[in-house]
Amino acid sequence: MSELVNVCVDAMGGDNAPLEIVKGAIEAVNESPKVAVTFVGQESAINAELSKYEYDSSRVKVINAEEIIDPNEPPVLAIRKKKDSSIVVGLNLVKDGECDAFLSAGSSGAVLVGGQVIVGRIKGVERPPLAPLIPTLKGMSLLIDCGANVDARASHLYQFAKMGSIYMENIIGVKNPRVAIVNIGAEEEKGNALVKETYPLLKACPDINFVGSIEARDIPAGDADVIVCEAFTGNVILKMYEGVADALLKTVKKGLMSTLRSKIGGLLIKPALKKTLKGFSLEDYGGAPLLGLNGLVIKTHGSSKAIEVKNSVLQVITFKEQDINGKIRAKINEPA
Repeated sequence: MSELVNVCVDAMGGDNAPLEIVKGAIEAVNESPKVAVTFVGQESAINAELSKYEYDSSRVKVINAEEIIDPNEPPVLAIRKKKDSSIVVGLNLVKDGECDAFLSAGSSGAVLVGGQVIVGRIKGVERPPLAPLIPTLKGMSLLIDCGANVDARASHLYQFAKMGSIYMENIIGVKNPRVAIVNIGAEEEKGNALVKETYPLLKACPDINFVGSIEARDIPAGDADVIVCEAFTGNVILKMYEGVADALLKTVKKGLMSTLRSKIGGLLIKPALKKTLKGFSLEDYGGAPLLGLNGLVIKTHGSSKAIEVKNSVLQVITFKEQDINGKIRAKINEPA
């Protein structure tokens, strides 16, 4: 058997913990012989959930951590004070090399702060960005950054573009991925001060395929593979994506149920509609990696169900096999 990829899973993080978290991680173990899972959290609660499933027990481990960091707690203070929390214990397992990745649906702030403070940044990385995959008409794009760096500088966005290109090419398999910066127009002279300062840096970068600016309306069309922005803009885009998708789905369902004729038509198109809508489900794309750290840290939605947890665990396999951190180390210190 090839070397196992050991994923540390925060069993206590998120709205549906530990039920959906344990379920999803065990589904990943049962689906791939390459995966091992180390659960961290309250041992009794985790074992109660594990008792519901059949799995290879040699690839599943539980480490007790009694404390839980609440999403409303100040992240820096929580990381310092709650040393026996599932987040802190799990991040230390990655730092010490006992696990290849840490996955959590818990406090975003604590995961982001802990990732930088405990796991640490790759030398030369100024700021690690949070980078989720988002569905488009052409497949998927990487949105970088969506939550880690609200007040970013041009040099940060320059690095985001390089890290995002490495991720898309090696994890998703997009050759020479198109990189664009989020802007309010396609013209080079448009944008705020940050965009205007970053644009020429990206244009001159030999390591990326920079295609210019992209307006928000063109993101769902798949006009770029790597969408670069600071975290405030990225988070707004991501939340709008989720809200519009939910509203459209409810509107379609309401329309199909409005008359007897539409109900009959709905039954006929249901299989095709279900398949189409599945491609725009964010949960099928796994979690968002915090790129640029010495180890892999993945943040999933607080409302994550088993499917997102499973996909997040499985994505670690490719991340390790493709040595993404090694590739980032090799490229990140090249001059702008």
